[in-house]
Amino acid sequence: MMKNNTKKILLFIAVLVGSIFNYGQVKILNDPSIVAHNKRMVFESWGDFRPYPKYTFGIQTNFAYATVWGWLSPSINQDYKNGADIRPLKPTGLEAQRFAELEFQKSEAEKIKLQVDTLYTRNVQDFAHWTSATVEADPLWLLYYKKMLKPLKDFPDNPQNFIQWQLKDDKTYQNMLMNGGITQLEKELNLLKDKYKNSRTLDMPRGKRFLMYHETLIGWRNFKDQLRAFDRKNSLFLDYKKLLSKSKIKIEPVWNSNDKEIAIKFMNEYHNKY
Repeated sequence: MMKNNTKKILLFIAVLVGSIFNYGQVKILNDPSIVAHNKRMVFESWGDFRPYPKYTFGIQTNFAYATVWGWLSPSINQDYKNGADIRPLKPTGLEAQRFAELEFQKSEAEKIKLQVDTLYTRNVQDFAHWTSATVEADPLWLLYYKKMLKPLKDFPDNPQNFIQWQLKDDKTYQNMLMNGGITQLEKELNLLKDKYKNSRTLDMPRGKRFLMYHETLIGWRNFKDQLRAFDRKNSLFLDYKKLLSKSKIKIEPVWNSNDKEIAIKFMNEYHNKY
């Protein structure tokens, strides 16, 4: 039993070693005709058309030559042998020309890519320069105009009382309603609000946008000055009207007095007021 197992193991090892040895062998084919053909197919040399003819008494007797290059060969083989040098990798060969053209196309492709990248970058810059989508991130807006135009943004679009108009009191507001001052201020406020909105929402060059910011800021300052001037004028008018009303009430009872008495009463009444 042990002998049979030993024989089987030895047989298996022998078969395995033989298989590995046979598998590891590489048979090299060194056909001179194939080697010559390979040389013709690249750049090394043109010619050496194997197999060569053999002549006996002036008669070609090499059957291999006759079937490859001779009278038994296809006409295309004979044209190939007798034709021009068509090595693809020779200096002027088709493959060498393709490689040169490929390098040229690669160079042109790099130039085109550079131009496309430049156009893309320019388009992105132009978009950022024109679009209103990036106005909130503009440094000049963040550093200056956002703060300076915030009062205009926060000012009511349609103020309806003296508090919203930032006036002294309701009497001043009512007086400005009657004399048309509020109507004039409303028109100017609407123009400023529209200009501010357009400068923030319309697509335009960055320089023009900041020019609109500046014009809006100047208009807002003029509007505030005009609003304060209206407020002061109407307050003075109301104070004068009130003072005049008081003067009439106090003068009427002594209207029949003589000029001297009237002058003395006025002096006594107003000498501490002016």
